[in-house]
Amino acid sequence: MSAVEINKDTYLKWFESMLLMRKFEEKTGQLYGQQKIRGFCHLYIGQEAVVAGAISALRPEDSMITAYRDHAHALAKGVSANSIMAEMYGKATGCSKGKGGSMHMFSKEHNFYGGHGIVGGQVPLGAGIAFAEKYKGTKNVNVCYMGDGAVRQGALHEAFNMAMLWKLPVIFVCENNGYAMGTSVERTTNMTDIYKIGLGFDMPCAPVDGMDPVAVHTAMDEAAQRARNGDGPTFLEIRTYRYRGHSMSDPAKYRSKDELEAYKSKDPIEQVRETILKEKYADQAWIEEIEAKVKQIVDDSVKFAEESPWPEASELFTDVYVQTDYPYVQD
Repeated sequence: MSAVEINKDTYLKWFESMLLMRKFEEKTGQLYGQQKIRGFCHLYIGQEAVVAGAISALRPEDSMITAYRDHAHALAKGVSANSIMAEMYGKATGCSKGKGGSMHMFSKEHNFYGGHGIVGGQVPLGAGIAFAEKYKGTKNVNVCYMGDGAVRQGALHEAFNMAMLWKLPVIFVCENNGYAMGTSVERTTNMTDIYKIGLGFDMPCAPVDGMDPVAVHTAMDEAAQRARNGDGPTFLEIRTYRYRGHSMSDPAKYRSKDELEAYKSKDPIEQVRETILKEKYADQAWIEEIEAKVKQIVDDSVKFAEESPWPEASELFTDVYVQTDYPYVQD
């Protein structure tokens, strides 16, 4: 039995949340081109169902950790568009006080723990967060996202082994968009069914259609129930696709236009839009109302970032150590 049923409200929330992710990322791309946002920047366009379908199956108390393609994850966990955009601008009002930028979003308030630039670095951290939840006796779950390139890191195998040994409440999710930077999965592994890595640890594992929020929700719901019941981790290979390059500096010439268009024909936002109208969950007027609402949120976030102050130079010495009077930090 599903712990979290899919209903009309689920579809309406999916549409609004995925549309916000899409429009926020499109605006981010424009601002990067104008050099308003600098440094590394990785867009999530096309992969929205992977996060939207997960959030609808989880609780606010559940935590999330991911790699550097993290803007949509932060939005899904409830971090405001204003603070995310300000963070990418490097402003003091950003969710990481302007110190993290695009790749290092963080919000303790929303149980969102990054945003990590080291490939695979978040995997043992996700297991650690889950260990803390088990130690404290909560029923909370950690969802630990990674890309298909991160599964080649040795730390993943160490974390998987410990997570199974201690039956940690963690859901490991490989967002397999087909390319680790610009290298296809077929060129990096003899076993292209990435989810089968879990078999080596006797970990429940499965492939999931990442272009379908229903499939993602169902798989995440089952995995979350298993974790809350004390039965340990799950490894899901959620097969998705990014419409843009690995980062803003990637022209993505390693794939064909036909491949890209094939995935765009299965666009998760359009699938949900069609279902809403077909099932009469809402009408076209509601769709247009949400589109206008999302546009306003994104526009407001840019205005907020533009008008926010830069961090003071003294911020260089804060948030470095937990101990506030650490003797090696000098003014």
